Amino acid sequence: MSLLVVGLSHRSAPVSVLERASLDPDTRNKLLQDTLAAEPAAEAAVLATCNRIELYADVDKFHAGVAELSTLLAQHSGVGLEELTPYLYVHYEDRAVHHLFSVACGLDSMVVGEGQILGQIKDALSRAQELHTAGRLLNDLFQQALRVGKRAHSETGIDRAGQSLVTFGLEQLATGTTVDVWAKGKRALVIGAGSMSSLAAATLARSGVDEVVVANRTFERAERLTCILTEPGSGHTGLTARAVEMSAVPAELAAADIAVSCTGATGLVLTEQAVEAAMTGRATPLALLDLAMPRDVDAAVHRMNGVRLVDIESLAEASADAPMAHDVDRVRRIVSDEVAAFGAAQRAARITPTVVALRTMAADVVAGEMARLEGRLPGLDDKQRAEITQTVRRVVDKLLHAPTVRVKQLASEPGGAGYADALRTLFDLDPETVAAVSRADLTDAAVKNLKNRGHV
Repeated sequence: MSLLVVGLSHRSAPVSVLERASLDPDTRNKLLQDTLAAEPAAEAAVLATCNRIELYADVDKFHAGVAELSTLLAQHSGVGLEELTPYLYVHYEDRAVHHLFSVACGLDSMVVGEGQILGQIKDALSRAQELHTAGRLLNDLFQQALRVGKRAHSETGIDRAGQSLVTFGLEQLATGTTVDVWAKGKRALVIGAGSMSSLAAATLARSGVDEVVVANRTFERAERLTCILTEPGSGHTGLTARAVEMSAVPAELAAADIAVSCTGATGLVLTEQAVEAAMTGRATPLALLDLAMPRDVDAAVHRMNGVRLVDIESLAEASADAPMAHDVDRVRRIVSDEVAAFGAAQRAARITPTVVALRTMAADVVAGEMARLEGRLPGLDDKQRAEITQTVRRVVDKLLHAPTVRVKQLASEPGGAGYADALRTLFDLDPETVAAVSRADLTDAAVKNLKNRGHV
C-alpha cells in the first residue's frame, strides 16, 4: 500500500472554486466513508480549511487511486470533475509526506509560518480516528506531521515570518526614514481580509496612519477586520477604519497614500491600467505593497512615475537575508530530515510483522522439540527441563539476532521492500501468519490512540 494525496488549495485554485468546493462536517464524514469503501483505498483522511481541501489515502494502485480520489472530491464538493481537475494537485509516497510536513510547518500557508494549521491537522486526524478510516499509515503520518510542525515553531522563528514580511515590506517603502514617521497621517487601503492583510492593517494602524480602508470580496470579513482595528483597547487612538466592497477599490486607490494587497486571487487585482487611472490628476506619490503569491499587482507598475511598488520578488532582491528567508530555509531542512526519517521508519515497520512471524515460528519449533524431548526423557525434573528449554531458546535467539537486526536495517533503506519477501521465502513463512501479526499490531495501535485521547 502507498500514500497518495489529491487536493486543491489557494496556490492551485481561485477563491471562487475553493469556496464552491468547501466541505461541511457532514460532507467530510461522507467523503471519508465513501473513500474507504472505494476499491483502491484502505485508509483515508480529509484536511479541509478555508484555503485547502486535501484527501489523503493509502492506496494499492496509483493511477486508479488518483482517478477514484479525484472523482470522490468532485462528487462531494459539488464541483464537476471536468471543472475541478485543472486545479487539482497530486503527491505520492515521499512527496506526499513532504507536502503534509510542509503544510504543518506553515510553509504552504497564505501567511508563512501561521500556526492555526496544526489545530486543523489535529482535527482531521481526530475525525479519521473517530470514523475508523485512519489506520497505521495515516495515524503515523498525521501524528508525525504535528510533531514536525511543533518542532519547526520551537526551533525557528517561522511563526514570526508573516509579521516580519509585512514590516520588511513597509520598511522598503519608507526608504530613508522609519515606518512610523513615514506612515503618520496617511490614508491606507488594504485589499484582502485574510491573515496577512490583517497583519498589514494592524501594523499600519500602530504606525500612525489616520485611516485604514479594507476592501474584500466578502464584505462581512472586511467589516469584521475594521471593527477589530477600532475596538476599545486596541491602542489605535484616533484611527478611522471602514470596510468597502471590492467594486470601490478604484476610487479608494485614487484617494489612498498607501495600498497593501494580499488576496488569494489567481489573477491580477490591480492592473497597470487601474493604477494609471488612480494616478490621474494627483500630485502625491502612491506606495504599493503586494504581499500576494501569485502577485496581485501588475509588475508593469514598477515602471510608472509617482508609484513605488514593493512585491515579493523585490523583497527577495532587496536582501538575501530578508527576515523570513533564514527561518524558512531552516524549516525546509527540518522537513527534509523528517521526511527521510519517516520514510526509513515506515520501510522498517513493513518488515516487522515478518520478523515477528519468524520469531513466532522459531518459538513454536522450540516448544515442539521440548515436547518431543519430554516424551523421550520422561525422567527430567522441572529444573532440568527449564535449563534445557532456556539453552535451546538462547541458541535460537543468537542464530536469529544478527539476521533479523540486519534485515531491519536493510529494509529501512530506499529499495529495501524486497527483504521482507526474501525472509518469508527463505524460512517458508505462512503469509496468513504474517498478515495476522499486521492486523494485531494495527488493533493495538488503534487501542493506544483511543487511550491517549481518553476514550479507553
